[in-house]
Amino acid sequence: MQVYHHPYSLDSQKVRLALEEKRLDYTSFRVNPITGKIFDCGFFRRNPTGRLPVFQNGSVVLHDTVEIIKYIDRIAMVSSGGDESSVSNGEVIEWVSRIQQWDSSFFTLSRVPLKYRRFFSKFLRRVIIARMAECPELASTYHLKLKQGYEMEEKLKDPEILRQSEAYLERILDEAERKLNERTYLVGEEFSFADAAFVPVLSRIAILNLEEKYIITRSNVAEYWSLVQKRPTYKKVIGKYFHGFNTHRALLKTWFLVQIRSLLKQY
Repeated sequence: MQVYHHPYSLDSQKVRLALEEKRLDYTSFRVNPITGKIFDCGFFRRNPTGRLPVFQNGSVVLHDTVEIIKYIDRIAMVSSGGDESSVSNGEVIEWVSRIQQWDSSFFTLSRVPLKYRRFFSKFLRRVIIARMAECPELASTYHLKLKQGYEMEEKLKDPEILRQSEAYLERILDEAERKLNERTYLVGEEFSFADAAFVPVLSRIAILNLEEKYIITRSNVAEYWSLVQKRPTYKKVIGKYFHGFNTHRALLKTWFLVQIRSLLKQY
């Protein structure tokens, strides 16, 4: 199995947590979306969504996070010789699907200073145009990504869209607060795929320095967040990238690389 991901990608974190919790062997390939690697012709040809993660097992290639988690569950069930699927629990898949409906892009990008957001958006547009020239057979799909980029910029100007994103997040957190009053994890006393989907959301909140507003004010969620950060899988998939200077190292490296490529016009 191969997983193409990036440590800062929320969906990548969900999939890798699921794999690590099931102790499945896989090969990890890091693809940096900010530098435009997801638009390289070879990668884009098999992943025209331009999103991460991409999961591959032989001839099976999956892009949808929920479908990837379901597939991981089937592999884990076969590998363990069991006959009960984790996602057969309706509450688990309900949580995963509900969390997946929240688009973290608006929540995250709205908190990136405008000048940086514009800089990276401009850079990625130039990367897409350059790749389009290299692979004209994919021109229509590249055009679609350009269109989506412009649409995202327009949506980020609309405060109502951000309000809706925050309101949906609040509903997820409020429901989690209620459930965690009765149990250790979202659907019981054991860490499940529901938690694998939820933990990266809490991590994103923490990275954006919004714990006080969204986590600390919910005592059960705060206790849960403290608990899951101690798990070895969390430390491997998320924690080691967001501890001390590591939080900024990858971003600084990316910023430097994009600056150099922009100056040299090497898109």
